[in-house]
Amino acid sequence: MLPLFVRLPRLAHTLPHVDLGVRETPVEEWRVGDVALLAKRDDLSAPALGGNKVRALEFLLADLKSGCELLTVGPIGSTHALAVAHHGAQLGALTSVITWPQEMHDVARATRERLAALASVTRALTPVDAYARVALRRMQSRVRWIPAGGSSPLGAVGHVNAALELVAQCARAKRAMPSAVVVPLGSGGTAAGVLAGFALAGVTTRVIGVRVVPRVLGNKWHVLRLARRTRALLATLSGESLPTIDASRLAIVEDAYGGSYARETDAAIRAAALLRSSGGPRLDGTYSAKAFGAALSLARAAGDGSVLFWLTFDARWMGA
Repeated sequence: MLPLFVRLPRLAHTLPHVDLGVRETPVEEWRVGDVALLAKRDDLSAPALGGNKVRALEFLLADLKSGCELLTVGPIGSTHALAVAHHGAQLGALTSVITWPQEMHDVARATRERLAALASVTRALTPVDAYARVALRRMQSRVRWIPAGGSSPLGAVGHVNAALELVAQCARAKRAMPSAVVVPLGSGGTAAGVLAGFALAGVTTRVIGVRVVPRVLGNKWHVLRLARRTRALLATLSGESLPTIDASRLAIVEDAYGGSYARETDAAIRAAALLRSSGGPRLDGTYSAKAFGAALSLARAAGDGSVLFWLTFDARWMGA
C-alpha cells in the first residue's frame, strides 16, 4: 500500500491511482571527494523510465482510457513530456506535445529524439505561443490535459507520497531524518509535494529548491501556494484536518540557474563529473547537475552527512 494511503486510509477509496510500476527507491550514503551526503535514488522509481515525473503521473493518468489523447507542453528537451509519452503509451494512450526552443546539450538532444519517436510533436516559437495552441486544441478536441512538469495539486500528491516513503525508510533503518533535502526547482511540483509530505509526517526537515528556471516561474511563493493547494486537496479527499505548511521549512538556492533554462554551468559540470568519478550516476545539465552542485556545497558546509540529494533524472534509457 502507498505510504500516503497508510497515513490517510480514506484516500485509497477517494483518490484514483494507476500502477505505473513505481516502487520504493533506495536511500544511499555517498562519499563524493571529501564530502559525505545521502541520496534518494528516484531515478530508479520505475523499471523502464524512472525519475520524478512518474511519481506525478501515477495520479495524473489514473482512470485513463485506452485510445485517449494526452496533451502537454514543455521545451523541446522536456523530460516531463518524455515521461508522459512513455507512460501514457503503456496505458494505450497517444500523446501530443507542443514544445518551444531551449538551449541544447547532449541529454536534451537525446530526449528530443526519443520524444519525437513516442509522441506527436508540434513546434511553437515561444511558451506563450505554445499555450495559445494548447488553448485552441483543448477547445477543438477532447484531450486529457497534463500540466507542464505535472505540477498541479494532483500531480504533487505523488511527491507527498514520496516524502512519506522517505520518512518510513528512515524509521525502518533507525536513521535520523536528513537536516535538508535538496531538489531541483523547475515547475515546482517536486518541492511542493515533498514540503507538504514532510508537514503531513510532522518532520522538520528543510526542503531546498535549487532554481533552474526564471525567477518568475521558480520562486518561494509559487512553491508554497502549490504545497498549500495540495494539502487542501488531500484534506478534502481524506476528510481529515491536516497540518499547515510551514514556510520557514522552504528555502530557494538562486545562484545555480545560469541565466537561461537548460544552460549548463561550469559549477554544475564540475559537480556532475566529480560524482561520475566517484562511481555515481550520470546527471543532466538542466536539473540534476545544478541541484547536485548545490547539495554538495550544503553537505560540505554541514559536515555531518545529514544533507540528502534527491536525484530526479533517470539516465538509464540513455545507456548510462
